[in-house]
Amino acid sequence: MMETRFHDRKAAGRRLAKWLAGYHNQQDVVVLGLARGGVVVASEVARLLNLPLDVLVVRKLGTPGQPELAMGAIASGGGQAVNEDVVGALHIPGEAFDAVARLETKELRRREALYRQGRAPLNVRDRTVIVVDDGLATGATMRAAVSSLRRQHPAHLVVAVPVAGDEAYTEIQKMVNEIVCLSMPGSPRGVGASYEDFRQTTDEEVCSLLQATQNRFPLSCFPKRKAS
Repeated sequence: MMETRFHDRKAAGRRLAKWLAGYHNQQDVVVLGLARGGVVVASEVARLLNLPLDVLVVRKLGTPGQPELAMGAIASGGGQAVNEDVVGALHIPGEAFDAVARLETKELRRREALYRQGRAPLNVRDRTVIVVDDGLATGATMRAAVSSLRRQHPAHLVVAVPVAGDEAYTEIQKMVNEIVCLSMPGSPRGVGASYEDFRQTTDEEVCSLLQATQNRFPLSCFPKRKAS
């Protein structure tokens, strides 16, 4: 597959939507964007396919002393992925992994409360779910997301990304029913290298994009959380 470059996340989402056109207007299909950057891509997919959009919060678990190196990831709903190669090569003890996981779980819960504003997640049981991110590097966050979603018993699980590394693509492909990827550079490098504009997505942007999809669909699609 040839390498493709994208102007920004929205442009990548528009191109992904063309490859997902068969899902246009399907009542049993929902789009989930991985927060934060994946929500921007997903918002264009959902808008052009006229599908409801929701957020799935994920957090990378950075290696102690090397926070940019992922030793795993967690996702809303309890999904977790471990990069065994990294953990093994750096001899990371279980207690160090768990300490980072606890810290990131707090941030995950903060973001989920901020993005949802009291709304419950979309029900994905027996539905087709298109999970979107801005790219797959190690694939850890997507593996955690898929793990969480599998617990909710979707009928069909699709992962859609603009760009992916070879290994991450192969690993995710084994976990889902379908994977759509527009570009595979063929050599390991950061996802951002495939974008001209890869500025960090803010919490405010995520909240605005989620509000926009609620304005397009009935409130019944976005139920309030039940009081505990």
